[in-house]
Amino acid sequence: MSFFDHLEDLRWHIVRSIIALIVVSIFGFVYTKEILDDVIFGPTNPTFPSYVALCKLGNLVGLGDKLCITPVPIVFQNHILVGQVMLQFKLAFIFGLVVAFPYIFWEFWSFIKPALKERELKGARGVIFWVSFQFFMGIAFSYFLMAPFTINFLAGYTVTDRAVNQFFIDDYFGLMSQIVLGMGILFELPVLVFFLTKIGFITPTFLRTYRRHAIVVILVLAAVITPPDVIDQLIVFTPLYLLYEISIYISGRALKGMEQAEKEAEEWS
Repeated sequence: MSFFDHLEDLRWHIVRSIIALIVVSIFGFVYTKEILDDVIFGPTNPTFPSYVALCKLGNLVGLGDKLCITPVPIVFQNHILVGQVMLQFKLAFIFGLVVAFPYIFWEFWSFIKPALKERELKGARGVIFWVSFQFFMGIAFSYFLMAPFTINFLAGYTVTDRAVNQFFIDDYFGLMSQIVLGMGILFELPVLVFFLTKIGFITPTFLRTYRRHAIVVILVLAAVITPPDVIDQLIVFTPLYLLYEISIYISGRALKGMEQAEKEAEEWS
């Protein structure tokens, strides 16, 4: 294919991705109220699954109600005339991006797949599933664990009794989007490491050598994503560090597979 043929092919992949994004976003636009009340505002409700599960766990292990969490009551405000209109469009776009992510990535993969060699294609088997799985796992982790603790910490944090915490709905939605999408992307680390190992950019030895540097970076990320609270930062740091250790293991397996394939190729030759 010529350069312009590649551009034409890329254009249609982008067009189909945008169509999928628009279709799913329309669904989010129509059901904005249900998504807001049941999903976005979920961590502010006493019946949120994480609160119920923690409370049951506390009673099960003999701690009574010590693990039971009562969310801080929050009344949201809208401070600009078109605020709720813009919120509906933002929600529809974020909803469409999250739900349509597997298809959008499939379109991206379909574009670059013909350029890969046969050995690279074998190593990338199941990539759409694993990328989507890691993305949604990061979203689930942040939504059910990070978001509730972060929101309750910020909503209940006060330095003086003369100030009342009142929050703009747009700020709340922005924080939720930052936490959920940010962790969804960060959870792609093992997949990214796998492909970087395959192309020879990194090795497990490199990852082990710079483990201390990675810990510092992860701590900084945890501090950026979460408020200045040690517990919340540990909630973020722990899975990210585990993902880094898993990435070292995955990098080692990928490198071992490549070396084995090269050895078999030499034997056949």
